[in-house]
Amino acid sequence: MSVLSVMILFFTTAFVHDSVQQSPDYLDEPLDWRNKSASDRDGQDDRLHRHGHAKRSVDDFSDDERHIYALTLDPDSKFKLSWTPDFQRQQVKFHVDISHSAPQSWFALGFSDRGDWPGADLCIGWEDWKGSLVVQDAHVDVSGIIHVDEHHNDCRRASYSRRKDGLASLEFVRSFDTCHRLQEEKDYLIEDGTVHVVYASGPGPLYRINGVSPSDDDVGFQRTRLLKPPTGQQHQKTNDPLHALLIANVQLNIPAQETTYYCRVVRLPQQFIRKHHVVQFEAAIQEGRESLVHHMEVFHCEAPPDETIPEYRGPCTDPNRPESTRVCKRVLAAWAYGAGPFRYPPEAGLPIGGPEFNPYIMLEVHYNNPTIRGDWVDSSGVRLWYTNHLRQYDAGVMELGLEYTDKMAIPPGQESFTLTGFCLPQCTAVSLPKTGITIFGSQLHTHLLGYRVVTQHFRAEDGMELAELDRDNHYSTHYQEIRLLANPVKVFPGDALLTTCWFDTTDKLNVSLGGFSISDEMCVNYVHYFPRINLEVCKSSVSWQALRNYFQFVNEWDKQPTSPSNGVSENYHAIEWTRLRAETLRDYYSVAPISMQCNQSSGERFPGNWEGLASPGLPLPLPDTRNNVKPCESRDDTQDEYVPD
Repeated sequence: MSVLSVMILFFTTAFVHDSVQQSPDYLDEPLDWRNKSASDRDGQDDRLHRHGHAKRSVDDFSDDERHIYALTLDPDSKFKLSWTPDFQRQQVKFHVDISHSAPQSWFALGFSDRGDWPGADLCIGWEDWKGSLVVQDAHVDVSGIIHVDEHHNDCRRASYSRRKDGLASLEFVRSFDTCHRLQEEKDYLIEDGTVHVVYASGPGPLYRINGVSPSDDDVGFQRTRLLKPPTGQQHQKTNDPLHALLIANVQLNIPAQETTYYCRVVRLPQQFIRKHHVVQFEAAIQEGRESLVHHMEVFHCEAPPDETIPEYRGPCTDPNRPESTRVCKRVLAAWAYGAGPFRYPPEAGLPIGGPEFNPYIMLEVHYNNPTIRGDWVDSSGVRLWYTNHLRQYDAGVMELGLEYTDKMAIPPGQESFTLTGFCLPQCTAVSLPKTGITIFGSQLHTHLLGYRVVTQHFRAEDGMELAELDRDNHYSTHYQEIRLLANPVKVFPGDALLTTCWFDTTDKLNVSLGGFSISDEMCVNYVHYFPRINLEVCKSSVSWQALRNYFQFVNEWDKQPTSPSNGVSENYHAIEWTRLRAETLRDYYSVAPISMQCNQSSGERFPGNWEGLASPGLPLPLPDTRNNVKPCESRDDTQDEYVPD
């Protein structure tokens, strides 16, 4: 009999305002400096060497097709990446402009699971001893040494060029999935969600790139979402008369430290005494600060409409920060490095202002200053585009996942420990309209230990699992954005939504608990939807009685010093955690009765008994499920193109 079986048997017995009346540019700004072919650029005699297949029907993008997304890779803005995803062909075209490129130097761009150089999958541009500019497919071993892939070259239609003025460029096309599975040359799978883009550079001349090992100073990475939804869904035009509201820091001196979280509380302008709709938000980064501003969020101060909130400016973690500003925690907008504008669907807008809306909002900016410079001055922020022509629906934000409570624990020393929060059918049945709601955006969230997050969708009346609502297999708390879903999801009364998070506690010496502090943990998905309804929180935790039973069990059967007189946190910390005890806790959470937060906008629960509900017994997600990438079986690699259905 397993330990879990014994437990079950035991338990059964016992701001700044811009009044600009114009529409934002609903098409990405043309990146003209990237849109020319190599022969059209300055320096007609530049040396250029190409590798790839001769046929153009699959591998080539048209000459005038724009690289529609862009990202500065390094703190000094020397390496600028742009890319174009092609969902039909399941491939991405990459282009990197490299300034101040020394003669005979090399540059590598690639991907790894967590941004580590060892294990990276690369495309490298370099100059050989004959003076030819070469692009090669390579990978990095555990010692950080580059090895050219001998069996295949997945850097298709590739070029590496250099101009006399020191500007170089690397360009190539890469499939989402190369379908190569050799362990020593295992290629990275590009999928939706966070991607850790790795880059490196180094001096020449080189006889060969094989065996090169760059120094730590020559290697870096950035996180971004490469597979953003197709532009046809993102670039919705509008006839609404729009105004811009800019909430930003003003000539802020950034401290000479690696990480700073800075908060600014502002009162909305007088016109927000009337209700408006936000239809788009975007970053407003001061020029030259692109690598400094890591991510930003705008929060609403959830207080009575007549309550005054201090207009605080200072570090978010300052112990002297006014306590009354702690209510500024309801997310209105979120931007992360590399993210573009977030646009609401044409039928919905985010409500802001009105007689029942507290007029204070707060900007939080995370500054990343790895070079510890003390001379940075910044005026970046977030721009909200709004209109007084209200759209058909108010958009709402709903919290899914786990309660912010220490009832949920993650034992130390675990490479992978999962927790699941339930939005049960009982809650959606009493709170959703018969016509359902449409979820169009998702912001997955954990604190420092989370590395993968998935939200599943079930039609619970027949137990059918539908397509996953959202998944990020390479999640990082350092890259959080509200993501427009490629396919909006319709949720009906009686549906279930399960949010599962994976945590790594190998570096922890004691248990980690749920809570609000950054040193605590969370497992949440803030979903954006329309029409707005009265359900604001649909989250769960283990029930109080089930938790009391667990502490009693480990005391009586496993001789752990837990006690009914101790608090939850004290009991969890009293346990001497072993691998078996950790696995037992995880298994117990999966079957234990549930306490539901089925909360209305007022903070009160919907009528009914939400304590001690049975676990729904729905299958939890697999860790290696693909995200928006076709399986290799649909490809014919000998043709290097997709076989029609």
